Amino acid sequence: MAELRDALRDLPDAVFVDLLESDDAYRLVVDIAGAAEETADVSVEDRRLRVEARREKDVPVDFRYRSEERALFVDFEVPLPPEADGTASVVSVERGVLTVDVPKKQGTEESGRSIPIEDDEGTAGIDTPDGDDA
Repeated sequence: MAELRDALRDLPDAVFVDLLESDDAYRLVVDIAGAAEETADVSVEDRRLRVEARREKDVPVDFRYRSEERALFVDFEVPLPPEADGTASVVSVERGVLTVDVPKKQGTEESGRSIPIEDDEGTAGIDTPDGDDA
């Protein structure tokens, strides 16, 4: 857990992540304003959680940027605690807030896989490396 907390502290200042813990799971809440299910990707590989997302920016025809401070991309990777079961993670995105729930489970070995992102209208299974739903 300490390694995860340290990694979150080392993220760039533009990345805002809350870390919560219950008896059964960890929850990461990531602010990614402007991102949606289609523009975000979350995966777990080698006990590391990777989050990649991009925001869409619309610039009106009569305007141009003089200063552009909001990043277009959020891309980070953090280690998972030993008791975390990354392959059973559930991810959702709503109004630019990405929530990753990682259950706790002892003795879990995991392989790499992409975790589908749910929007507020439904759920999806976890994709395995061979394309089958878990």
